[in-house]
Amino acid sequence: MRVKTKYKIARRLGAPVFEKTQTQKYALSESRKGRKMFKKRPRQITDYGLQLIEKQKARYSYNISEKQFANEVKSAIKQDLRKPAEVLFENLENRLDSILARSGLCPSRPFGRQAISHGHIEVNGKRVNIPSYKVKVGDVVSFKPSSLNKGLFSQEKDQQLDTNIPSWISVDNKNKKITVKGTPKIEEVDLLFNIDSVLEFYSR
Repeated sequence: MRVKTKYKIARRLGAPVFEKTQTQKYALSESRKGRKMFKKRPRQITDYGLQLIEKQKARYSYNISEKQFANEVKSAIKQDLRKPAEVLFENLENRLDSILARSGLCPSRPFGRQAISHGHIEVNGKRVNIPSYKVKVGDVVSFKPSSLNKGLFSQEKDQQLDTNIPSWISVDNKNKKITVKGTPKIEEVDLLFNIDSVLEFYSR
């Protein structure tokens, strides 16, 4: 999913949903703009408007198209035995591009998505080129050995990003491998959106 107006979208949503908007430089720029703007009476937002904003925050955070995201949410809502919020979070976090981003072996979900689409990623030794591929407990995600010496991958070969790795995965930085140990836990991460509002938006 390509997005051209990332700064405008992040500013409108009030959340750093893109990698480019998560830097200190961007935060400082936004702070300066806020001081220069004239104070206006804030426009009242309806419940629908608030839910729409939370939905957009979630969709852009996971770099997913509207159709894909709607399918994920509707699938979670249909679950009768478990909380829809937990199911939705697990479905989003178990995506292959999300696993790569959470591991710190890829700097962002778009980067992971590109690596997958170009055939650089394997799951259990078999190449997978679908970013939405859902990993399971016990799966091992790795880079193709021949890909580690190519382009950006060679630049990251000897370093791992400073990332808080969640408990449901373990990372072998030396061999560039990720092992899925368990199911994603929503309480372990700081989400940029309200997941309950997202569910309410699609339940209307």
